[in-house]
Amino acid sequence: MRLWLCRASAGLFLSLLFVFGWARAILADPEMDAHVREIVTENLAPLTADHPGGLAAAAYVAGRLQFFNFGFADEAQKRPVTSDTLFNVASVRKVFEATLVALGVLRGELRMDDPVGKYVTELHGDYISRVTIGELATHTSGLLLPTDHPPWPNASYSRDEFFEMLNAWTPPNREAPGRQRIYTHAGYVLLQLALERRYGVPIAQLVESRILTPLGMHSTLIPERGQDNRAIMPPELLQKAVQGYSEHGTPIGPPGNQQGYFDFPGTGQMFSTARDLATFMAACIDGNVADPQLREALRMTQAEAFHVDHTFGQAMAWEDVDLGEVAIVDKPGGLDNASAYVGLVPARRIGLLLLANRGEFSHEIGRYHILPALARQ
Repeated sequence: MRLWLCRASAGLFLSLLFVFGWARAILADPEMDAHVREIVTENLAPLTADHPGGLAAAAYVAGRLQFFNFGFADEAQKRPVTSDTLFNVASVRKVFEATLVALGVLRGELRMDDPVGKYVTELHGDYISRVTIGELATHTSGLLLPTDHPPWPNASYSRDEFFEMLNAWTPPNREAPGRQRIYTHAGYVLLQLALERRYGVPIAQLVESRILTPLGMHSTLIPERGQDNRAIMPPELLQKAVQGYSEHGTPIGPPGNQQGYFDFPGTGQMFSTARDLATFMAACIDGNVADPQLREALRMTQAEAFHVDHTFGQAMAWEDVDLGEVAIVDKPGGLDNASAYVGLVPARRIGLLLLANRGEFSHEIGRYHILPALARQ
């Protein structure tokens, strides 16, 4: 009898949880939802009305997600953008590698002050030997290779050529590891190699097993790059990929186009959908993650690690932006045919996601207009 009562009580408890959750879902605030739609649409619709390509967006406010879609994934086919359209997310990939580092630290598998040469043993140059995992993750290594800034090189680099550049690196302006914030794509390529060496697993599998699968993100991947610079992915995903356009409307590459100066595995871009990335965004804000270490890792990556000035700070891949009225944690990304942005206001439980299939789509609209407006409501 006592066992039956325990089971009955447990069943009643679970039923109440279900009813409570269902009630929360149906007791949404229609006025708030409408206000969110108004803010997002008024800011984004004019930017896509007379421009090539399209935009997928998502807003997360007080635990509720809303999706917004504008324009075309492919202008020639008149294929509209949806929340399940596959976009190249460019440098937004970096927050996933930063999360792998945070997870590794929390699990005692690596340390932020580990020299990168501990894992990438080909490195022996005087400067690079002093660079740590944490400095790579926070853009404070001081590295600034030709692949990091214009004028962009015409060449691509093999893994061995990359190591040669790193070993020969000497700072032009007395930079020192950990002393300054210099955004570096090459630093994250090196971080990728360090993670692969530490775990003996390709970066795509690491991200999938440690982040994507636990979060239920099934339409996000880091595919290898084919000879035509097209991502190698299953046909059903490739059919969802956008055609990329320049800011002036010129098609650049085929759907699934990947770009980069490094010619070795794992260096292509990540692809994802607004629906998948919105799941990641919500987890970063509310910590609704079953694995407590992953939950803590997502928080850990957002904490300021290097203070730049009164407005900007650098976290692990994320940037911290203090606008006075609101504190934002965000990460923009862009190529000449793709733009992406994820912005968080953790204190207000607000998030914004933007994915565009054209170059030079301004992330400032999210950072300086939409997120502050959502925070004021």
